[in-house]
Amino acid sequence: MLRALPRKTLAKEGYIFAIYGNFKYLKHAVAAASTVRRHDNERPIALICEQKHHDELKKNNMLDVFDFIYPLGENHTSIVGFKHNINEYMLFDRNLYLDCDMVWCKDPDPLWTSLSAHPFTITGNQTADHFFGGPKNFSIISDYILGRRQRTLKNFGLSYLSRVQSGMMYAQDYNLTREVCQTAKKMLERKNETHFLSRTLEEGRNEESCEWSLAMAMSKLNIPVHPWLQGHTSPQLDYIQDMTSHDRDFEYVSCTYYSNDFVYSFRGLKYDAIRNMLIKLFSIVPGYGDHMKVVPYALHFGWYHQKQPFFDFSNKTWQDLKVKAAASMESSKAEAEDGEYSNTMV
Repeated sequence: MLRALPRKTLAKEGYIFAIYGNFKYLKHAVAAASTVRRHDNERPIALICEQKHHDELKKNNMLDVFDFIYPLGENHTSIVGFKHNINEYMLFDRNLYLDCDMVWCKDPDPLWTSLSAHPFTITGNQTADHFFGGPKNFSIISDYILGRRQRTLKNFGLSYLSRVQSGMMYAQDYNLTREVCQTAKKMLERKNETHFLSRTLEEGRNEESCEWSLAMAMSKLNIPVHPWLQGHTSPQLDYIQDMTSHDRDFEYVSCTYYSNDFVYSFRGLKYDAIRNMLIKLFSIVPGYGDHMKVVPYALHFGWYHQKQPFFDFSNKTWQDLKVKAAASMESSKAEAEDGEYSNTMV
């Protein structure tokens, strides 16, 4: 494992994946990194992980999947623990932190160019809807009627709240990144003064969200988000099975993207029939049904009920690389034995 390199970075630009806990996340990171390499052979990829993950990669002869492997601090083995401390993991001059449940879809050079204008940013929407950090059902109506969102903003001296999607975070200014992280921590400590609900209350979630606290920190420091939904130039789009066309290995991806943000927000509904009915209903309004086929830079499997295709891809990629690594080891062993035999004959 690498040691900390104070005041020294490893490269100009690079991708960073962070994992902890279950070995399935290691498989996810390996799969995600393999798709980055389809489109970018220049920028290094770093993995921040626990020692056991490094050992598992070594055991399976897969260390070369990543250019750098860096230790994750013991106090950072959680979503909040890592993403509220990314200033401690700025390995490159320009760092792009990615969630591991992602598939890269096209040449990232234009995205890096657009991100370079930001000292620090996170993909997101300029205005957060009421569902951001709140109930994901009809009880949201009480938040709306009672003005809980406005009360939160007033309690913290904020004039607006963005919606961040922290699956893609970018940082190049250490001091600003550190200030964002410290401010987000303070926001989280005052959770009882907000209207936000614990994400552990959602199905399949067992960790607290980092996103509303980061969004409030960015608002406090007047830091803009990097636009999340940009049509053909979207940094990332959610995987929705009946709105995404792809082959088995996600080498060819196309997403149905609705130009109207309100209509496109229906994508997260769990039941396809309800989502399609609402889209059809609101498409009666001119412009609301306008849609296009786009290829995002990254496809994000963020919705819990839409993750299975990525799990299948992750397992397949791991097995394929494991077989390839084993064959490579056997080939190297055979060559070494042949060389030894030849030397003996001489």
